[in-house]
Amino acid sequence: QAQLVESGGGLVQPGGSLRLACVASGFTSDYYAIGWFRQTPGKEREAVSCISSHDGSTYYADSVKGRFSISRNSADNAVNLQMNNLTPEDTAVYYCNRRIGSQNYWGRGTQVTVSS
Repeated sequence: QAQLVESGGGLVQPGGSLRLACVASGFTSDYYAIGWFRQTPGKEREAVSCISSHDGSTYYADSVKGRFSISRNSADNAVNLQMNNLTPEDTAVYYCNRRIGSQNYWGRGTQVTVSS
């Protein structure tokens, strides 16, 4: 059974850093995009960052450019999101997403709270 399991969320002060990790299992396709979305209450889920398995190309939302960095570890079938210089606006539930063609797979999410 295909699944994505996130870890690394938590409480951090403004200006701090967190590293999220997502481990994928049960997938068979070698061609996919994997990354992170986030959602706050009352708002739509938004794309934060993703990376392509094909050529390693990356996407970052404008709000996180220069602060977040995505990386993929194909040996461990994992994707990480290094988040630096966090602000309260980054507070959200972060979801790992793997897209294969038109099909999306989601993790259960991990809470990130940025507060003093």
